[in-house]
Amino acid sequence: MNVDHYFESAKGRGVLATADGEGKVDAAIYARPHVLGEATVGFIMRDRLSHANLQSNPHAAYLFMEDGGGYKGVRLFLTKVAEEKNTERLFALRRKQYSAQDQSGDPKTELFLVTFQIDKVLPLVGAGEEV
Repeated sequence: MNVDHYFESAKGRGVLATADGEGKVDAAIYARPHVLGEATVGFIMRDRLSHANLQSNPHAAYLFMEDGGGYKGVRLFLTKVAEEKNTERLFALRRKQYSAQDQSGDPKTELFLVTFQIDKVLPLVGAGEEV
């Protein structure tokens, strides 16, 4: 599956699921991922529960449900491979523009670009073959 093409054109909503080192699960609403390479995506995160979980457990799953009727979408199975904080690259990737005050580096506004390797892509519904 060409994830760059898919997420460039697909509209919908996503959920990122993470778990801490003890296996306690969290799920959070996330926008479409930033496609960084053929098998690499990134999410911009604040230092909240999803980000904290990824410090002790690098595995995550992202479920994306397309707008419209039915159950169309994909599930991405991910492994964290890198992370950067408040970098120019991160700010360039943001889909919304924010004021310079939001990019001040103040601890309240620290942002992280967390990069994941895509381990597997499945359809939204059913075990199915890899997409």
